[in-house]
Amino acid sequence: AALALDPAELSILRSLVVQLLELVGPPGAAGDGSDGGTDPLEALFAEGPTEPPSDPALARLFPDAYGGPGDSPDEETRRWAAEFRRFTEPDLRTRKREDGLAVVRSLDAVAADGSVPGGGGVVRLDAEGARRWLGTLNDLRLAVGARLGIEDDETSDRLIALPDHDPRKPMAMAYLWLGLLQESLLETLMT
Repeated sequence: AALALDPAELSILRSLVVQLLELVGPPGAAGDGSDGGTDPLEALFAEGPTEPPSDPALARLFPDAYGGPGDSPDEETRRWAAEFRRFTEPDLRTRKREDGLAVVRSLDAVAADGSVPGGGGVVRLDAEGARRWLGTLNDLRLAVGARLGIEDDETSDRLIALPDHDPRKPMAMAYLWLGLLQESLLETLMT
């Protein structure tokens, strides 16, 4: 797949991905046990957090495995959700970090290429790169959607009608643009 980005798009996308990486946190964030060491046995038995994140964007990126928003799970369900989170969130955080870093590196490579006058360029993706991009675009949309309070299609449809003076307008336009990028990449991969 190939994705053409002008200089502004490249800059905006890179900034959003860097913010996502900061949100997900460095290795060892949220007690994920990954300290950057090389001991695979230690990493295998590392335990992560047992409570869902309090930040709505992180809660959207790392949801509970059992129950849903607004549910009042019983004690047993909460215990199972905590156990699931404890053993899966460290790997999920690591994968999100690795995917985001791969996207930043591909954007930086295009920016450094210099083959397009005025900046910008074409990001070329192999199958693994496309998977990483799709995952990161999805994570970006989830995080931005949480910040905007998007809970369903009806809420997201109203974003385009926000007045220009609304402080949410730039993030709403970024959310819609990310959706278009994601959709375009998916359509390209399916053809």
